[in-house]
Amino acid sequence: MRRYRVIPVLMLHQGGLYKSVNFKNHRYVGDPINAVRIFNDKEVDEMIIVDIDASRENRGPDMNLLPEIAGEAFMPMGYGGGLSNIEQVKQLLYEGYEKAIFNYAAIHDLSLIEETARLFGSSSTVVSIDVAKNWLGQYKVYEQNGKKAINVSLTDHVKRVVDAGAGEIFISSIDKDGTFGGYDIPLIKQVSSSVKIPVIANGGAATVNDFKIAIEEGGASAVAAGSMFVFKMPHKAVLITYPDAESLSSILK
Repeated sequence: MRRYRVIPVLMLHQGGLYKSVNFKNHRYVGDPINAVRIFNDKEVDEMIIVDIDASRENRGPDMNLLPEIAGEAFMPMGYGGGLSNIEQVKQLLYEGYEKAIFNYAAIHDLSLIEETARLFGSSSTVVSIDVAKNWLGQYKVYEQNGKKAINVSLTDHVKRVVDAGAGEIFISSIDKDGTFGGYDIPLIKQVSSSVKIPVIANGGAATVNDFKIAIEEGGASAVAAGSMFVFKMPHKAVLITYPDAESLSSILK
């Protein structure tokens, strides 16, 4: 029986683990190494690490911290943030990460996507796309951690990255980020229905039923969440959790 992947997303900011709401109002929630150890014990399917400072600060991945994180992880790992050349990608994969995740490069340097897919395969080449609605209710693609809209439509951007060799799309709703209001199903459906590669839904999850809806109604191939796995509601006390295998298997068939 197939079970869909459920992926915690850890956001690095100033060397610590932070969570946000609508890509703003960042709150410190702990040490990333400790978080990985706890997720190990919970036998998570996969994990995504995103450094939200790297591209903004015009620097590469933190190759002091990332190998330490990978050394603690028992699950497949993907990393995004500051990847701007193929040597960085090589080092990242050498350190034990299975997937390189591109956001800025997918907008400004498609040749890096093409080269990564050619050298390491499309399964190691993931494109992250951050999306929010404008005042007309239209989906717009954003860069710089949600601060700047790009002058390319969502449909065209998705087509470009798929043509460049992306093997998976990690789609994040800025409007839903950290809100516990459920995924943006129309957004997920728009992207998933236009491609033949896996789509990871991110932004807004509050319960395992949200996973089910994203998969069954949105067409997602996998689901990701951040705040759901580090906050205990209703008061948002920091507590790392992850659904057990039985509850996931019963709902994500």
